[in-house]
Amino acid sequence: MRHIIGQLEQKRALARQGGGQKRIDAQHQRGKLTARERIEVLFDPDSFEEWDMFVEHRCNDFGMDKEQIPGDGVVTGFGTVNGRPVFVYSQDFTVFGGSLSEAHAEKICKVMDQAVKVGAPVVGINDSGGARIQEGVASLAGYAEVFQRNVDASGVIPQISVILGPCAGGAVYSPALTDFIFMVKDTAHMFVTGPDVLRTVTHETISHQDLGGAKVHTTMSGVADLAFENDVEALLYVRRLINFLPLSNRAEPPLRPTTDSLDRVEPSLNTLVPDNPNMPYDIKELILKVVDEGLFFEIKPDFAPNLVVGFGHFNGATTGIVANQPMVLAGCLDIDASVKGARFVRFCDAFNIPIVTFLDVPGFLPGVAQEHAGIIRHGAKLLFAYAEATVPKVTVITRKGYGGAYVVMGSKHLRADINYAWPSAEVAVMGAKGAVEILYRGDIQTEAELEARIAAYRDAFANPFGAARRGFIDDVIMPQSTRRRLCKALTMLRNKDVAAPHRKHANPPL
Repeated sequence: MRHIIGQLEQKRALARQGGGQKRIDAQHQRGKLTARERIEVLFDPDSFEEWDMFVEHRCNDFGMDKEQIPGDGVVTGFGTVNGRPVFVYSQDFTVFGGSLSEAHAEKICKVMDQAVKVGAPVVGINDSGGARIQEGVASLAGYAEVFQRNVDASGVIPQISVILGPCAGGAVYSPALTDFIFMVKDTAHMFVTGPDVLRTVTHETISHQDLGGAKVHTTMSGVADLAFENDVEALLYVRRLINFLPLSNRAEPPLRPTTDSLDRVEPSLNTLVPDNPNMPYDIKELILKVVDEGLFFEIKPDFAPNLVVGFGHFNGATTGIVANQPMVLAGCLDIDASVKGARFVRFCDAFNIPIVTFLDVPGFLPGVAQEHAGIIRHGAKLLFAYAEATVPKVTVITRKGYGGAYVVMGSKHLRADINYAWPSAEVAVMGAKGAVEILYRGDIQTEAELEARIAAYRDAFANPFGAARRGFIDDVIMPQSTRRRLCKALTMLRNKDVAAPHRKHANPPL
């Protein structure tokens, strides 16, 4: 027995050493934590239970039979984050460069399968050189098994990817299938085809970071949601995000204690919207002033900033927030904003998270580039997401609600439950000047006549009462009372139940 216990402790110690002290030191010199150090940051103290510590690869080719390291380059298991269960896999770059083998993939699939069974989120910490070349097609099959689990778990449990090192080739598709991607600046990168291959095939010369670094993916491609300075900051933000999320699609979003009164009024909101309809204002000021304690977790803040999405609480309940941002492109919807909003709305709907929309949209962004890039198809994604969503939907029109963009953004016509409007709201096909120029083309002779016609159009449509008369707006509210009205509406809608038509699945305009 003593011999077995000694052997056990020896193997545990060997597994915890990863690829050895020299490689651990190299990892630290790059500003990166080891796989187990990352887990210690993510989980509550002493809560992590490791699985498959003694698993080793099965490849005997190319000298691999002489290198057997327990764990095979990935640490897997479960623990708690703020007392709530979470599963994790953390790739260990010190062991075979974190490369994925058949056994490595099986370890990942095992925790993902268990997470789905019990209903708990999965966090994947990526730091890998890719498929293990020595295993050939077996490593590719391993990736495919992981991808299948990502798809099977989609909409069932929250999946979060944290890119803390290289993630290239086929490996990028597992994070791409998950709900959220966090990256670290300078040390993390993602791309399908690396700089060396590009240099050979297309004769393009580019660095790893300029091709697929955190800045690229959080500002240009939209692949990643947030970028961070280091591993610790990224993992602490994962802990914050998990606080907003339900454990699974079978669970309700978590309720957090709050001392913020649901009857709180914000008089400053009465002057938030400028009198000049062409002047911008910051929609984030509205969001921060109505959510509990002013706490807002924004998603993709640097990608398509003309649309703001993220999580907040109303009366302690997690709520998804979607808002046009007049500070950027006047709040117009473009291709990137439509895709960003659609994905966020669908996530909220999948996980029983109510959606509050702050609407101030003059239309879809005009231009040849947008039309040729498919704004019709991409804009329809946002429309589809809102129309399909069955969670509580509450919309507040703060100013402009013009044309098709008004319809898309959580309008009553797409079965939003409650629609409010501020007195400054305008609901119309288009702005007054443009409408008059079309309606009276060739009939207006003087500037004074033009201004008179514009004033008449504004009196008729540049207010919320036309829509309210038809029941498209449930009430015109004072801005200062927005928080109170939202809290009451969301409380009333908490037990909303909608029977969806039978179908295998919908077919959105992907």
